Amino acid sequence: MLATADRADLTWINACRGVCWIIPSMFKRILVPVDASPTSSAGLRVALKLARDQKARLRLVHLASQVPLGPKKGAGMTVQELFAAMRKEGRRFLERKTSLCRAAGVRTDDALYIGLGKHPADVVAAEARKWGADLIVMGTHGRRGISHMVLGSDAEQVLRTSPVPVLLIRK
Repeated sequence: MLATADRADLTWINACRGVCWIIPSMFKRILVPVDASPTSSAGLRVALKLARDQKARLRLVHLASQVPLGPKKGAGMTVQELFAAMRKEGRRFLERKTSLCRAAGVRTDDALYIGLGKHPADVVAAEARKWGADLIVMGTHGRRGISHMVLGSDAEQVLRTSPVPVLLIRK
């Protein structure tokens, strides 16, 4: 018989024919790269379900690398103004995603990176190491053939460089 304290770290799974298995929680820290794409949203939805089931914490990572389009449309902005606008838009985006996660009852924090020359996969792998992630969950387009060769795949690069398992969600 398990003590109450032991049960806190276990997930109960109902299997076929009423058999109940005890599976230890495997993931405590799940890292989720997010952007405004539908594939990213699909990855976040799966990560939220997994985090609830595993009683895990999420870390949302966003690389703000696009020039914001405002009244000036980038014209006449200094580098400092450009980075400040990118930081402001990135922070606003992360606050919306973090609120969504917390409303779902999942402990969440975030990391914002600013940069025009950074490769997303490098940022994700570095953050996974720094934060001590157990798993990375991210959406992927699942491109193949010529489009894959031309556009490349951030998800594939994360798979190659990640220090932890990666769960890819294909939209």
